[in-house]
Amino acid sequence: MSDATESNTLHMELKSGRVVIQLRPDLAPKHVERIKQLVAEEFYDNTPFHRVIEGFMAQGGDPTGTGTGGSSYPDLPSEFTRAAKFVRGTVGAARSASPHSANSQFYIMFAPAPHLDGQYTIWGQVTEGMEHVDQIKRGEGSGGTVRSPDRIVSIKLA
Repeated sequence: MSDATESNTLHMELKSGRVVIQLRPDLAPKHVERIKQLVAEEFYDNTPFHRVIEGFMAQGGDPTGTGTGGSSYPDLPSEFTRAAKFVRGTVGAARSASPHSANSQFYIMFAPAPHLDGQYTIWGQVTEGMEHVDQIKRGEGSGGTVRSPDRIVSIKLA
């Protein structure tokens, strides 16, 4: 693995095993910079996947587990692109209705979601360990809120 690839690779440990995420600074340099900053601060360690919808995605990155929390840093401007698509394993920045409200929350796609293309920022792609993402506890109802959610053990740069 080259130094450039290694410096843009995350190892996310889940209870069932390791998930490798290739960061995409070519698509979202500001988001990738923020993710690296939060990973270095161990921000994501022990945070829950608070919203998980079967056949859609698993959302995490909120230390409060409510879906309303984030980091102490300012929100990020959108970095939308149509050059990449939301496919299985895509990692995107979660946000509110405002396009410039992404902060720390993210989601990993279980399946393609073309309705998100060009509407949300893509900052990574799972390259190994998607079987562990598939094991994340699903939420209830259409909102996918998870009671006693699975948690990220840790995320580190490779």
